[in-house]
Order: sequence, then C-alpha cells, then structure tokens
Amino acid sequence: MKSLFNILFIVLLAAGNFSFAQDSTQVDKVLKSASRLKKAVDNNDNKGVADTYVGIANDYYNQGNYAKSEEFLVKAKNIYQRLNDKKNLETVTRKLAQSQEKQNKITPAIINYNMAADMNHSEKSRAVNINDATRLSSPTQEQKAEAIQSNIDISLKDNKKADLAASYSQMADINIQEKNTPKVEENLNNAYKFSKEEAPQQALEINQKLTDFYVTNKNFDKAIEAKKKVLKEDFVKDNSQEKVNQIQELADIYIKKDDAGEAIVLLKNAYDIALEKGHTLEAQKSVKRLDSLYNVSGNTDASMKLYRDFLGKLPDIVSKDRSLIDNKILEDTEQRISQLEKEKGLKDELIRKKNVFNYSLIGVLILLTGLIIFIFRTLKKVQIKNKKIALQSLRREMNPHFIFNSLNSVNHFIATNNELEANQYLTKFSKLMRGVMENSTQDFIPFQQELDLLENYLALEKTRFTDKFDYEIVVDEHLNMQSLLVPGMLVQPFLENAIWHGLRYRTEKGFLKLSFEKDAIDLKIMVEDNGIGIEESKKQKTQHQKAREGRGMKNTLERIQLLNDLYKNNITCVIKDKDQNSGVLVTITINLTSNKH
Repeated sequence: MKSLFNILFIVLLAAGNFSFAQDSTQVDKVLKSASRLKKAVDNNDNKGVADTYVGIANDYYNQGNYAKSEEFLVKAKNIYQRLNDKKNLETVTRKLAQSQEKQNKITPAIINYNMAADMNHSEKSRAVNINDATRLSSPTQEQKAEAIQSNIDISLKDNKKADLAASYSQMADINIQEKNTPKVEENLNNAYKFSKEEAPQQALEINQKLTDFYVTNKNFDKAIEAKKKVLKEDFVKDNSQEKVNQIQELADIYIKKDDAGEAIVLLKNAYDIALEKGHTLEAQKSVKRLDSLYNVSGNTDASMKLYRDFLGKLPDIVSKDRSLIDNKILEDTEQRISQLEKEKGLKDELIRKKNVFNYSLIGVLILLTGLIIFIFRTLKKVQIKNKKIALQSLRREMNPHFIFNSLNSVNHFIATNNELEANQYLTKFSKLMRGVMENSTQDFIPFQQELDLLENYLALEKTRFTDKFDYEIVVDEHLNMQSLLVPGMLVQPFLENAIWHGLRYRTEKGFLKLSFEKDAIDLKIMVEDNGIGIEESKKQKTQHQKAREGRGMKNTLERIQLLNDLYKNNITCVIKDKDQNSGVLVTITINLTSNKH
C-alpha cells in the first residue's frame, strides 16, 4: 500500500495544475532584489550592485542558506574594496565571517573577523570582531566564555538584539559542554527572547537547540513545554508550513516520550493543516509518521484508511501547493540575476576599452564567443537534464494494470476465505513494490537485484494465473552478479506481454523462459514463450487493450533510447514471432564495454 501511495504521489505531483498566485514573501524579496540589481546595472551604479548583493545575502542567511549567503557577500566585498568603502567593507566582512562560521569554515571565519577588526570603523565594532575571532581560536572554554560575555555587554549597551541572541546561544554551547543545565536554560531563553521579534528564523533555531538539549537529557516535559511555546508565536501561527513543521517536531518528542496517543493527535492536526493549506510534502511526512505509529500498534485499518484519504485528496492538495512554482520562480530569478551580472561585466568591459576601438572589437568578439559557448553548453546541460527527468519518469512508472489486477487477486483470495494465499501474495507484492521504489532513483542497479525483482514478479504472476504456465530463469555462470549493472525493471514489460497476451490464451499450460547470456562483449537477455504469437494476440485484443499495449511498448522503447543517448549503452531490442506461430522471442542486447555507471 505504501509503495502504491508513493507511485501515485509522484505521478500526481508531476501532473498537477499549478495555476495559483505567486505571492510568497521569499519570491517577492528575490524579485525585488532582481529589480534593484537591474536598475543598478543599467545606471552603472557599482555601490548599488554591492548593496543589492548584501540584501540578497542577508535573505539567504535568514533562510539558513549560508553557502549562498557567502557567495553574494564575497561579490559585495570585492566591489566595496574597489570603491574603498571602508564602513560597508567592515560590515560585509563581518557578515562573511558569520556565514563561514555557520558552515564550520573556522579558519576563514577567523581571518575575516580579524580583517573586520583591523578596518576599525569604531572601537566597539573592533572589540566585537576581536572577541569573535578570540572565541573561535581560543583553546580553553574559559577564554571563549570571556570573549562571549564581552560581546554580550557591548550588545546590551547598543540594544542589538540579533547579536545578543547569537552571543547568548554561543554561551549556551559552552554551558552544554560543561553540563551546566541551569545556565543552558537561562542563556537559550535569553537568546530566544531577543531573537523572536527581529529574527524569527534565528528564534526557531534557538528553540530547536533548547528542545534538543532537553530531549538529550530525557527531560521530555520541558522539551514539550518549549516546543508549545514557539507554537504560540505569531511568526509560527501566521506561517502554516512552519506551523506544521513545529507540530511534527512536537509529535516526535511525544514519540520519544513513548506517548504515541498524543503524537497521533498532533500528527493528525498537522496533516489536516497541510491538506487545507496545500503543503504536499508536509502532508506526506505526517502520513508516513502516522503510518509508522499505526504499524507499531498493529492498527492496520487506520493505516489503510489514512492512505486512502490522502490519495483521494492528493490531486486537490497538489493543486493548492505553491512550493514547486515558487522554487521555479526563484530558480529563474537567480538565473536572471546571473545574467544581470554578466551584463554588468560586459558594460564594464566596454567602458574600459571604449577609447581603443580595435581592443573593444576584440573584447566583444571574445565575449560573444564565450556567450555562444555558454549557450551551447547550457542547452546541452538542459537537454541532458530533460532526458534524465524523462528517464526518471519512465523508470518510476509501474504498470497500473498489474497493480490493479494484483489487488484484485488479493481481494479474490480474501473473498474465497483463502487467507494464507492472500497473505503470501500480498507479501510478495509488497516486496516487489518496495524493491521497485528503492531502486527508482537509480538508472542502473546491480544485476542480482534486478534478477531478484524479476523472480519475484514471475512468482506473483504464476500465483495469479494458476496452471496457466511454468517458467524458467537461466543465468550464464560467467556473469558477475554483483558488479554488473543493468537498467532496473527493463525486462518486466516484455515478461508481462508474454504472460498477458500470449500464455494466458493457451488452452494447455504454457512455458516462459528468461535467459541471461554473456556473448563476447554483450549481455544478451532473451524472453521466450510458447504462447499464441503476436499476430494471433492482436486479433483477440479489444481497442482498449491495443491502446494500452502500444503505450507500454512505446514507453519501454523510449526508455531504451534515452539510456542509449545518456550512457551510450548501445541497447537493442528485437521482438519477433517464432516459427509456425509457436510463440514470441524477445532479444535485448546490452553492450558491456560501455557499462560503467
């Protein structure tokens, strides 16, 4: 059931109609930054460009994307250096050090804190930067604590709440190492108090640090109290996605406390909010966690009901979900910012060389050549990316006909009171589906895993079509079962065709043979049956069956073509009737010399 849920979730997510308004705060900020950058570039305003970079960097920093923050701060720093803007240079250098520290880049962070101190915009700022450099480089906890306390004193005088929150949080880290619980609580509570008004994201991080500390020390009641406190904050209540995340984290604490009942109530609440507000991934997380709790308690009925409810509401929630299109807008805007940077570089180049016509012409030719190469490479990358997306979509697709009939078979076993057969069939079916999903992110999987999946599939079909056919799998002993990589479930559609369109129409029991042979530099896979043959099968099909089979074969052949384009595998597939209409032979050949994935 969970594998079916995951397949349908992916398909519906890909097919959703994202036609809603694009008004998120993050998107608005990025769009405004792009507009400011364009204006600065058009006016050749280098300081305006640097200021915009700082604004973008601060947005990324507040979102927790410190690598991107560092990237734009470096750009801003270079411009301020060329402009000799010492005040802004000191500020951006300190911010750069903070971004690097967040990424645990301690050495460059120390260097930048010292550089900011040397710029000496004011004695207080110099002292703050020296204290931060000392905090990171000091060998003893006492020296670190002394530097942090000095920064706390300075920030209290200037009422800099964000800096105060950071310093109190740093002091709490020392208290945690010293196992001084009262001080940990005091400093983290202070940090939370000073950050929640001006820096909600920082407040959330501090709250998480406090709850993690309580959980680590098995003080679940205080952890719950701290998490409930943050849930009452406006910046959580007004942000439905963050509210769902915080409720889920609170549920996790109850789970660790062994209070599954309260955790279930909370996760149901998170699930309902996610459905209402259109947060698909958050709803999925709640479903998975609830399913885990139901499984522990053996409440399979509740689990099945939950999955059915989610699958029924999935198209609606996906249609409300704005995250994918927001991400696309952010991606496109970031590309626009990159393009604006290139335009600025081009303008600077033309200005520097405007008095030397020949040099300007050479520079333009070089830039145009570079632009052509860039466009060509970009198009090539886009083509490869699109092919990989298409291949991923085809790879994840499991024939709904097989799923539907498998579930019907289970229903039949249950209806005939054949509980043992139903359990055995369902176990095999879930194992197959789990195997397919586990390998769904890989274009190639070890041959042994592929063989196990195909054996499981054939066992399922044989159970379904009792006395209709026998089968045999033959594997060349020269094949390396573990190191050889093959496309996952590439053979399965041909096996299904052989069973459904050939063997099941026989009046007598048929036979299906699947063989893997190593032929010089090729892996040869053969699917052979003694069914009614291709031509006779076509005569017996309805128009609906003909359409279904055509799509299935088309998808498989498209997948082979994409594999050949991306990996140069030289995979070929030949399907033909055997002599005297005695069945069908499918031969798939994979070149092993290119099998390096």
